[in-house]
Amino acid sequence: MTDATSFSLLIDGQAVTPAATLEVVNPATGRVFARCPAAGPAELDAAVAAARRAFPAWRALGFAARAERIARFAELLSSQAETLSRLLTQEQGKPVGQSKEEIARGATLSVGMTKIPIESEVILDNAERYIELRYQPLGVAGIITPWNAPVNLAIGPLTSALYTGNCAIIKPSPFTPLTTLRIGEILREVFPAGVVNVLAGGDELGALMTAHPGIDKISFTGSVATGKKVMASCAGTLKRVTLELGGNDAAIVLEDVDVNDVAKKLFFAATVNSGQVCMAVKRIYAHEKIYDALCVALVAEARKARRDGLDPATTLGPIQNRRQFERVCELKADAARHGQLQEGQAIPAGEGYFVTPTVVTGLAEADRLVAEEQFGPVFPVLKFTDVEDAIARANNTRFGLSGSVWSRDLARAQAVAARLEVGTAWVNQHRLTMANVPFGGAKESGIGRTYAHMGLTAYMEPQVISVLK
Repeated sequence: MTDATSFSLLIDGQAVTPAATLEVVNPATGRVFARCPAAGPAELDAAVAAARRAFPAWRALGFAARAERIARFAELLSSQAETLSRLLTQEQGKPVGQSKEEIARGATLSVGMTKIPIESEVILDNAERYIELRYQPLGVAGIITPWNAPVNLAIGPLTSALYTGNCAIIKPSPFTPLTTLRIGEILREVFPAGVVNVLAGGDELGALMTAHPGIDKISFTGSVATGKKVMASCAGTLKRVTLELGGNDAAIVLEDVDVNDVAKKLFFAATVNSGQVCMAVKRIYAHEKIYDALCVALVAEARKARRDGLDPATTLGPIQNRRQFERVCELKADAARHGQLQEGQAIPAGEGYFVTPTVVTGLAEADRLVAEEQFGPVFPVLKFTDVEDAIARANNTRFGLSGSVWSRDLARAQAVAARLEVGTAWVNQHRLTMANVPFGGAKESGIGRTYAHMGLTAYMEPQVISVLK
């Protein structure tokens, strides 16, 4: 087992190892394989104080100089991708190829966001008045990340905060702290002391961050239930918040598709990272003309899936933690009581939190696997006759993160996509995000947007300069 002293917190440019520790479980075995230091109130106060001290000089650097530092960080991150990806797979469970992709994507998105200009806007300039809209950094951003994509979901908000002139404190999930702490070592090489601080800790540390008066903004990615608690806590100091929360994404498949081609894409979108993606396909609505054929093709894809995250041929890893594993198993058992399960290749009995990829048919809208976010590789396929009915059923949820429509008729598909009550509606694709395209949820799937000009200015305060001539 890796000793806790192999890892350290990053506070004010220094490696810090308090006495308290966290145990980290490898989900492929279900056993503790490492320990790391855990921060408490004293470490948080020290990190906040360091960030506030560093803020004036960091904001004064300007966008170009800050972008140079971020580009250097992305370069170093990419150079260490091989080592980091193996550690990420050990603590998170996703196949190592997907871990490498996550790290590469984080580096690419971070550089991409620094290409977006944030400029003042002249609202009025006439003989009497000059009015200008400017954007000022908020100060210190707290970034609380989940266990499903700990690298990418830290780097996106971190880049947004740093590029716009803020300092930051990152808190990874206690289930997956290790790769983020290792990335803290890279951050230490690139950024001035105090600009970025990395604190591992339990859920109580997140609660302290949301209530801390020295933190001006919280970026949180996670469940709807926890997001509501975060928002309530932030209200005490009127912190700005960006919340990317859960989803129950629907994919509507029209009758004119190439079934085998669409099945491959839908299966991947539903089961990548073992379905543990907020914007994964969670429900598939298939037209009655292609329903049976699509189900057969999806089951065929499920039977191709392979396990063991560190094997390059692996396509499906374990569920990340026992609590989520038990929830997916519970939803699968409930689905078996109401519908029909068609499983992929059986997973040999043994260690770890593995769930066989499963296609479920015969369920109703009220059944739990349809109504709730499963966050696992078990998904329902539902039949529709009238596309109006499919749209109504897709929208009949408190979630509104994203969704997709699949058809050869692009105009028709786009018209259907425009009626989905979601933050992002894709056509003939699912899960695409880009540095210059805002992403976020409608309804209870979030507040605000990440990426693009909209996401960047969420880390800034609009300021009007009004001059009477």
